[in-house]
Amino acid sequence: RVSEKTKIKSPKVVKPKNTKVKSDTPLAPKDDGEVNYFRGAWRELKRVRWPDRKATWSLTFAVILFSLFFAGLILGLDYIFEALFRKVII
Repeated sequence: RVSEKTKIKSPKVVKPKNTKVKSDTPLAPKDDGEVNYFRGAWRELKRVRWPDRKATWSLTFAVILFSLFFAGLILGLDYIFEALFRKVII
């Protein structure tokens, strides 16, 4: 049994004050959410460590090389399956 002294009191709920933007100006933002989003995005872009020219070219070359490899692989498999289907069906 819990005595009155050991009961935990629930925290007092404080309601926020009305923080709506007045529409006195025609371009007043509806909410600061959009503005804060773009400010945060810009802040994050400043923190990005961009690759130098040498790293950019090496990564570009790697993407081109892998793309050519997989394009050749898909074309080769397509040719093989087409030949197999022609022999089986025709």
